[in-house]
Amino acid sequence: MNSPLLALRWAKSQRTIGALVSLACGLVGCTTGPDFVRPALPTIGAYDNSQARPVSQQTPPRIALGQTLPAQWWELFHAPTLADVLNQVVAANQTLAAARATLAQTREAIVQARSSWYPTLSLGASAGKSLAGYTTNQNAPGPAAFVSNQFSIGPSVSYTFDIAGQTARTVEQAEANAENQQYQLAAAYLTLTGSAVTQAITLAMTQKLLATTEDLIRNDEKNLTLVQKTFRIGTAAQTDVLIAQTQLENDRTQLPALHQQLSVARHALSILVGQAPSQWTSPAFDFDAFKMPETIPVSLPSELVRQRPDILSAEALLHADSAAIGIANAQLYPSLTLTASATYQSTLLNTLFQSANKVVSAATNGNWVVFQGGALESQKRAAMHTYDAQLATYRQTVLTAFGQVADALRAIENDADSLALAERALDISTQSLHLQRASYSAGKSNVLQLITAENSFAQANMNFVRVQGQRLQNCVVLFTALGGGWESKVGSGGPATQAEKLL
Repeated sequence: MNSPLLALRWAKSQRTIGALVSLACGLVGCTTGPDFVRPALPTIGAYDNSQARPVSQQTPPRIALGQTLPAQWWELFHAPTLADVLNQVVAANQTLAAARATLAQTREAIVQARSSWYPTLSLGASAGKSLAGYTTNQNAPGPAAFVSNQFSIGPSVSYTFDIAGQTARTVEQAEANAENQQYQLAAAYLTLTGSAVTQAITLAMTQKLLATTEDLIRNDEKNLTLVQKTFRIGTAAQTDVLIAQTQLENDRTQLPALHQQLSVARHALSILVGQAPSQWTSPAFDFDAFKMPETIPVSLPSELVRQRPDILSAEALLHADSAAIGIANAQLYPSLTLTASATYQSTLLNTLFQSANKVVSAATNGNWVVFQGGALESQKRAAMHTYDAQLATYRQTVLTAFGQVADALRAIENDADSLALAERALDISTQSLHLQRASYSAGKSNVLQLITAENSFAQANMNFVRVQGQRLQNCVVLFTALGGGWESKVGSGGPATQAEKLL
């Protein structure tokens, strides 16, 4: 430096900056507000306290309490092509794509919050004119101003000390919000896969019902041919022919509704795959290939709250609201910002960067809101009330989850009863139909009795198919209520990265 005075000023400014930094560092280190503690695990060991009823002639699936579902839980049904469809769904579904984009957005909020931990560096430059002074002009009646050029350029650094931990709590809140979105992504994945399997079962079941109805119609046609033959030889009345024709037409009326149900299931599945119904053709699911799992893994209630996405999402929001209390509390403390700059200033552009024109400055800015009509205290109380509300929401989410699992377990138990009864009814109606056909052929019964037997068999057969389908769908409901096993795919990975690794 050419000027001793400038060197002295520089040294003083350095000592000033050092003193301010030391003071601020002495104040930093206090993070106000509560530290988040995860809610305690439930102590209950069962989902339902009612006594199980004996199942008639049908062994239900074994409930393996304390086991975890596999990640691809739909493979427990042993249905060919189902896994391929689910892979297409996960890869191309637009709901999942939107959830992924939202997750990426929330992660950027973490980056923005963390930026407050670092100093802000900026470069400023200006050029203008200023009044340098006044003089008397002999040729003018009044004073005149000297106008001079002013040029300046230089960097400046500012840093706001996180005295009360507001930045730390803001980062904590942003991370909790991102974690919530990760679990929202997992919940979307769970809902999506559950819906896809349900639609696949519906599609296969409807195809089976359609085939059963078509068999019934063929039997009606055979009955009509038989009645017409006996009418021509004089052993049947014309009313018998009309009854057979009526039954045939009534059974045919079931076809449009079944075709519509089949189309709706196909269209729904194509949309889940991310394709228009005209662009994608569903595979031919075989209903008889779907098998009820022999063993159903069921997590303990204490495990469920650590693996079901909607519960984990509610917990993440609770964490964010806890951090919000710290943010509101930190606003009650003073703020301190340190600013330092080194600026070159000159009236001539060609001498701007000479050392004599360099000006070094440092300043600190402190602010402490002492009174604001109670607004800051009110904001803190409001944050605490928000936390209490979210805690109640979390507890209700847990209770709802337990209720859904209990309902699904009871439904599977009742389905075993229904299946046993439906199978028995089908066996009886099958025997009755065989006897009635033989009796009618021998002339020992009329056509009304034969048609009644045909209807009983058809209804029993279709009811048996529907009970089987409902049983499979209730199993899907149970698997989704248990969280779908999505977390088991990533093993022991942390909760903040599980959904991302999965999807």
